[in-house]
Amino acid sequence: MKFIRNYIVAILACFAITAAADKYWEQRVSLFDHLPITENDIVFLGNSITDGGNFEELFKREDVKNRGIRSDAIPGVMKRLDQVVKGHPKKIFLLIGINDVSHGLSVDKLAERYENLVEEIRKRSPETQLYLQSLMPINNDFGIYKGLKGKEKTVVEFNKRIKKIAEKNGLEYIDLWPFLSDAKGKLNRKYTNDGLHLTGPGYRAWTNGIRHYLDE
Repeated sequence: MKFIRNYIVAILACFAITAAADKYWEQRVSLFDHLPITENDIVFLGNSITDGGNFEELFKREDVKNRGIRSDAIPGVMKRLDQVVKGHPKKIFLLIGINDVSHGLSVDKLAERYENLVEEIRKRSPETQLYLQSLMPINNDFGIYKGLKGKEKTVVEFNKRIKKIAEKNGLEYIDLWPFLSDAKGKLNRKYTNDGLHLTGPGYRAWTNGIRHYLDE
C-alpha cells in the first residue's frame, strides 16, 4: 500500500513539474511576442542554458537578444520559430538538443529533428547567418539529471551529426567543448554546480570563446 501511495505521489510530482515547465514556456513565448526581432539583431536561440545567459551584458552589445526557454526541446523551438525568423535577424546562434537527448531519442531521430529545424530557419530567413553550436559537455558526477545518465556517448555522436549538418548546409559549426570541458571530456566543475547548467564563470568562458563570431 505504501509503495502504491509513493508511486502515485511520484507520478503527480512529474505532472506538476511538466505543467510548470509548460506554463513557463507559455510565459516566455508571450513575452517574446512583445519583443520583436529586427534585421539588426543577433539572436541566441535555445533552452535553459541559453535562457540563463545575460548576453547583452556579457557581450556588452545591445543588439544581442536572448530567445532561450527553460526545458525547451527542438519541437518547442520549431513551434515558436516564427517569433525569430520573421524579423530576419543578422545572426542566429543555435544551441538546442540536450533535452531531446534526455528523452531517450536515438541519434538518428535527434539528427532528423535538428536538420528539419535548420532547414526551416534557412528557408524562412535565408539572409540570416546561422551558427550551429555543439551541445555542451555534461558531467554526470553530480548525479542530478537522471535522464542524462549514461548519455555521454549520445551527446558526442549527436554533435558529430550536427557538424555534418553544418557542412552539408555551408554553415559554421562551433565546437564548445574546448572552452568548457575538463581533461576527461566532462563539463568542468569550475563552470557548473549541477553538471548541466553554467555558473557565471561558465557563461564567461562560453561567450569569450565565441565572441569573434559576433563580429564576422
